[in-house]
Amino acid sequence: MGLRKLFSIFSPNHQNHEDKILPSYSPIRDNLVKSPENPHTNGYPRSFIKYLRSLMSGKKSGGGLRTDEEERVYSWLYALAQSDKDLVFEYVQSTERGLSFTEAERRLKENGPNVPLEYTFPSWWHLLWAAFFHPFNIILIVLSTLSYITSDNPNGCILLILVLISVCLRFYQEYISSKAAMKLYEFVKRPVKVQRCAGRVVQTELLVQVDQRDVVPGDIIIFEPGDLFPGDVRLLSSKHLVVSQSSLTGESWTTEKTAYTKENQSTPLLELKNICFMGTNVVSGSGTGLVVSTGSKTYMSTMFSTIGKQKPPDGFENGIRQISYVLIGVMLIVMTIIITAYYLKSRALSESVLFGLSVACALTPNMLPLIVNTSLAKGALAMARDRCIVKSLACIRDMGSMDILCMDKTGTLTMDHAIVVNHLDSWGSPKEKVLRFAFLNSYFKTDQKYPLDDAILAFVYTNGYRFQPSKYRKIDEIPFDFIRRRVSVILETEFNADGRNGHVLERIMVTKGALEEIMKVCSFIDHISKGTMTTFTSEDHSRILNIGEELSNQGLRILGVAMKRLEMERSDPSITNYEFTESDMVFLGVITFFDPPKDSAKQALWRLAEKGVKAKVLTGDSLSLAVRICEELGIRTTYITTGPDLEQLNQDDFHETVKRATVLARLTPTQKLRVVQSLQTVGDHVVGFLGDGINDTLAIDAANVGISVDSGASVAKDFADIILLEKDLNVLVDGVEHGRLTFVWVRLQFHGTKWRKIM
Repeated sequence: MGLRKLFSIFSPNHQNHEDKILPSYSPIRDNLVKSPENPHTNGYPRSFIKYLRSLMSGKKSGGGLRTDEEERVYSWLYALAQSDKDLVFEYVQSTERGLSFTEAERRLKENGPNVPLEYTFPSWWHLLWAAFFHPFNIILIVLSTLSYITSDNPNGCILLILVLISVCLRFYQEYISSKAAMKLYEFVKRPVKVQRCAGRVVQTELLVQVDQRDVVPGDIIIFEPGDLFPGDVRLLSSKHLVVSQSSLTGESWTTEKTAYTKENQSTPLLELKNICFMGTNVVSGSGTGLVVSTGSKTYMSTMFSTIGKQKPPDGFENGIRQISYVLIGVMLIVMTIIITAYYLKSRALSESVLFGLSVACALTPNMLPLIVNTSLAKGALAMARDRCIVKSLACIRDMGSMDILCMDKTGTLTMDHAIVVNHLDSWGSPKEKVLRFAFLNSYFKTDQKYPLDDAILAFVYTNGYRFQPSKYRKIDEIPFDFIRRRVSVILETEFNADGRNGHVLERIMVTKGALEEIMKVCSFIDHISKGTMTTFTSEDHSRILNIGEELSNQGLRILGVAMKRLEMERSDPSITNYEFTESDMVFLGVITFFDPPKDSAKQALWRLAEKGVKAKVLTGDSLSLAVRICEELGIRTTYITTGPDLEQLNQDDFHETVKRATVLARLTPTQKLRVVQSLQTVGDHVVGFLGDGINDTLAIDAANVGISVDSGASVAKDFADIILLEKDLNVLVDGVEHGRLTFVWVRLQFHGTKWRKIM
């Protein structure tokens, strides 16, 4: 069955009964204008049937496999990435003119507002009930009620006040925390340029601005630098398009996007060139795109679908709950025995109940909640003095019992900015000439400057090189684009020619970019031993590729550098023929870059290890780069894995791999979440997660201790339990020490009170 027929079957207007034999979901059908109801099997939801099957198979849910909703989104986006534009328009039921205003309004009513997260805030009474329904509160309320029944009003009043204080404190914390998800709605407050068509007989294309909440599937959007994508978008046209996906990946490197390509199924989702995702932004370039998914059907929505869900109770909470139930049982048994015995002796029912109530009050640790909260508050103040802001008192005890700390690499272990490591010729030897021409290129380019340009300029200035850019004058520039993957500048300079009078003008072209693309335009090579240029041979090509591969395996980023001299009489100040100008160049060498680890990180990791906290690095970066960072910091790299490898594992293998691995690279935000959940449920660990990006929000929210930094994204800080005022792991270690002291003190108070009451 062809793709066209397959998509037509999934169309809402198709009435063929053959669709009964199709799978329970359709990535195409579910992302059209109107989503059908979820099908059922024999009267039961499929999710329930799937749950029963997982129980019978003996496997736990929530492993390395994608959820049904994620599978829908993945399949839909891959299908669009592999299709030509005509089919894409057909799939989303739109045209090259855009949607009419009437059709857009109809789709908005059927799909609802374009918000990335369908988050239902719990009502105040629901939060109040959750705060009220606690074992200790139940015990105190029962005793307070019995006290009033037996006319022991002072005792009942005191118990009731304790309950009210406890409930109010918990209600306030839960109410504040429930509002954190509102930060996700910051994405929908921007205007979007949309192409709409109007007119009944002759349709006219109009460019209008609408609120992002009003964008619907089928809209054609026009974007430029600084714009946020309002949904998942299939590119229709693009020009020098550079997109930042840091909101999804957490990595600072930008991504090249182009409409003029077709993807295949083996390409990772976030590396698709013709698909842009909701929440990402345009760094440079421009283009048009077709909105294919909005709201809850976007990739971003699947990321944040777990936000706000209740965390599993930790061992301390379980201990309090269990001992509370034990105390209730002991209290009821003892009260029954005492009331019965006293009544048989005195035949006075009211006195018997009053005496039994007094014994029950004696058995109940009335002051335990106050003692626990006071101890946690003192711990929070101590941590604040060490630049750790505690948002939730309950997380202090989790901080003390934490035995695994997962952390992102970028900005946490590293400086979060690139530095120049080497400037090498084509034989792998250091050569200043390579750095000089790379500097001239970065200095004179006026197109979008990237972090690597800043790294080159900073390296030259801080190391005292004197390349005298004032001796050069810029003539023209060939900006970077994603087809060539290089940038060139044409410069003019004067020099004294031997045997000539006066100064001679010379024009040169300096080019830098991706190593493979630079070698494509080179016909000569700067020969180190002969001091001149020679023909660029296949042996030179193989040798340079091997050098580049070796450097990449060391976790370095690489740029190639080339130059050529232009004949003055053939040099046109306006360069129009890129292919002619960027040809027959001389290959000079490569520049390598690295995001170095922080000086304080290694000491902090050693201190954590001494306290029994195992560190795991969860990053979206490449495996080679993550391994190099970890090796320099002393983190073991004997067992490592990547996100694509985790996707291929079944649930049992996923849990085992997560348990053993210390470095997990190329992870998506959802995979970071599953790693944390696996450690919590299967390994029964108390897990902390340290991150500062939007992409870390899922894992921060799910971890027992979610940690962010003051300079992090606002969403990450809102969902974090602890905020570090300095981006330094040693601050976190100091917080762990205070958490340990508080945790031990609370446990001593808890167990001491428990055994005193029981004995």
